[in-house]
Amino acid sequence: MGDSLHTVTTLPTARRSGCPFDPPEELIQAREHGPISRFPFPDGHQGWLVTGYDLVRSVLADSRFSSRRELMRHHPLVDYGDVEVPPAPPGEFLLMDDPRHSRYRKPLVGRFTVRRMRQLTERVEQITADHLDAMEKAGPPADLVTAFAKPIPSVVICELLGVPYEDRGSFQEHIDKFLGGEAGDEEVLTAYTATQRYLAELVAAKRANPTDDVLSDLTDSDLTDEELRGMALILLAAGFDTTANMLALGTFALLSHPAQLAAWRADPALTDRAVEELLRYLTVAKTFMRTALEDVELGGQTVEAGTTVILSYHTANRDPERFADPHVLDLGRENGGHLSFGHGIHQCLGQQLARVEMRVALPALIDRFPTLRLAVPAGEVGLRPETADIFGVKNLPVTWDA
Repeated sequence: MGDSLHTVTTLPTARRSGCPFDPPEELIQAREHGPISRFPFPDGHQGWLVTGYDLVRSVLADSRFSSRRELMRHHPLVDYGDVEVPPAPPGEFLLMDDPRHSRYRKPLVGRFTVRRMRQLTERVEQITADHLDAMEKAGPPADLVTAFAKPIPSVVICELLGVPYEDRGSFQEHIDKFLGGEAGDEEVLTAYTATQRYLAELVAAKRANPTDDVLSDLTDSDLTDEELRGMALILLAAGFDTTANMLALGTFALLSHPAQLAAWRADPALTDRAVEELLRYLTVAKTFMRTALEDVELGGQTVEAGTTVILSYHTANRDPERFADPHVLDLGRENGGHLSFGHGIHQCLGQQLARVEMRVALPALIDRFPTLRLAVPAGEVGLRPETADIFGVKNLPVTWDA
């Protein structure tokens, strides 16, 4: 552990060649210097980067750190100059503090309980089987992203929210555009606007003719159409993009660690641990930000009021002070407690749904295709850029013995 305070000057930084599952080397080195580093934002604001497990967790549980979008005037990539950042639109509760945050989250909590999500298991099994049947019928090779990883969570979240099946393709395409990290600003804005317009029409349709789904249930409340649209956007994006990338990147990790894959195949009882370990090891939601509302002592440093702090989830989940051999994928690992779903009042609402989808879909895939393997060298698998909010693969060419 170094004595001097470390400074990280650029984010995001590229991952090492041949190490698509590890956080960027610069972030691992920052963690080795200590759990907190200085980070100068492009606009000159002096912020902080937190890489240690305990400190990340403590910030997430501390109401002195805000999630409000209008306080995040600083961005790791962009100098916005004097542009004021507006508050999050109504309903987009990830970028709010209580009490606004609770107004939107509370009505949803009862609809995403462990019990309710487990009741969905049978439907997830059917959706998974349908896509594996189609994949098997088409024969090898296949792009696992389009054949398996995207459609399963897409169908599940659309059914939960009451999005008509025939609209699923365009919604999926728009979400890809504004979360994938590769589209230009204009394309992102166009996709975001189209999604908002579609959701406004969907909310109006649910008010007029409620059906058996979460969005229809919410129309029977004091929430406005604008608020419902914002909530639906958060649920659709989070419920689709994160799980789709976990399924694809998780499969890539398994195919790259054949001994671990063989161990899981040999012992299905490993499933719960295996899923938690993949969530920890891959940490597709890499970083989040908070802003100090007052001066806060953090890791021996004073974070002054108004200062923005970047929380590095992927280095926290690789912290050797929390996890033994953190850079090793060990599907039998017993100590859970990873931060992949966050912590505190903003902990991921859909975490149990994601777990159900992974516990069903990944074992079904490896069971159906015992000879599944990459169809290209690992280095040729297309990765999402580090600028994407959610890390993952753009495509995953696989093959098997038909």
